[in-house]
Amino acid sequence: MAKKFIEDVPVKERLVFLRNDFNVPLGERREISDDSRIRAALPTLRFLVEHGARVVCSSHLGRPKGAADPACSLAPVSRRLAELLGQEVRFCPETVGARAEEAKAGLQPGQVLLLENLRFHAGETKNDPAFAAELARNVDVYVDDAFGSCHRAHASIDAITRCVPLAVAGFLLKKEIDFLSMASETPPDDYLVILGGAKVGDKLPLLKHLLTKADAILIGGAMAYTFLMAEGMEVGASRVEEEHLELCRDLRRRAAERGMRFILPSDHIAATKIEPNITVRIIRPGEGIPGEMMGLDIGPETVETFRGEIARAKLIFWNGPLGVFEVDTFAGGTMEVAAALAASQATTIIGGGDSLAAVEKAGVTGRISHVSTGGGAALEFLAGNKLPGIEALMES
Repeated sequence: MAKKFIEDVPVKERLVFLRNDFNVPLGERREISDDSRIRAALPTLRFLVEHGARVVCSSHLGRPKGAADPACSLAPVSRRLAELLGQEVRFCPETVGARAEEAKAGLQPGQVLLLENLRFHAGETKNDPAFAAELARNVDVYVDDAFGSCHRAHASIDAITRCVPLAVAGFLLKKEIDFLSMASETPPDDYLVILGGAKVGDKLPLLKHLLTKADAILIGGAMAYTFLMAEGMEVGASRVEEEHLELCRDLRRRAAERGMRFILPSDHIAATKIEPNITVRIIRPGEGIPGEMMGLDIGPETVETFRGEIARAKLIFWNGPLGVFEVDTFAGGTMEVAAALAASQATTIIGGGDSLAAVEKAGVTGRISHVSTGGGAALEFLAGNKLPGIEALMES
């Protein structure tokens, strides 16, 4: 583990290749609608600038499929990054080649350069060693701070670590590893997991792993209705993945064998359509959902049950909204749970883009212990899988 983190290696006057995750959402006029991933990169960037490194930033944005696409250019990111960093950020419209090398060579200590989108080159997603070698040309230190991409074996994440003298993790990546390791490997007693979202299938590897770690699992969102149908409840027109019914029964059996509290919603907010002003019906405990209606949020009794579990927990991981929170009519359960997490004395970890959007809507982001920047990467990590980006750093 020696010299695997940015603070452990000298960077003064060295050319540092910094892999960021600047895959931010852009509006119709290519304005950045959410700069949280850029802000998350600032601690590592400021450290490098203050310690006199010559910093070359790199990232992907969108899915340009190996060819230049103006709609996926990182130029807007360079402008926003300069504003947040409080200094000039040079932008090179190339990623590799003579123009990029000239831009890198022109950097003075403390200066920052952002290269164009890595995925404008097919070699990036193919983990091409030749493309990685081009990225690494004249680089003294490679720093991976792109946790959101660490589950991808791409050239700027994996192959590049074998082309540079030193490869280490930045502050953001280190923070992600520290918090998620707590939840995945060495959780304390009274470890609570809250899972929501649409699909059981997307969460099966995570659920199987967490059955061996958590003391309680709370299920909400559309995925709850596959579990409820598996238990014999009438769920109306709610979304159900019938191919996973037996797996849901098996997970429930395994949880019972462990003595784990595996809690499904007992009441529901239901409607015939997902519309802001639609008439809703509260489905009481023991009732089925009528055939024409869908369960679209957890009900008040379930909220109280979830609050009780949150109050007793020492560590909480939450992934996935508990209802269609984008529509205020069905946002109540998710907002109540977000507020309960914010008021909790537990260490709280949020993973996944929709979960982040939910806590932002609830206005409690700053009261969560850790909000992961990598949805897919966080779920892979918590499912006990090895991430290529982290493995590459360990092996370099």
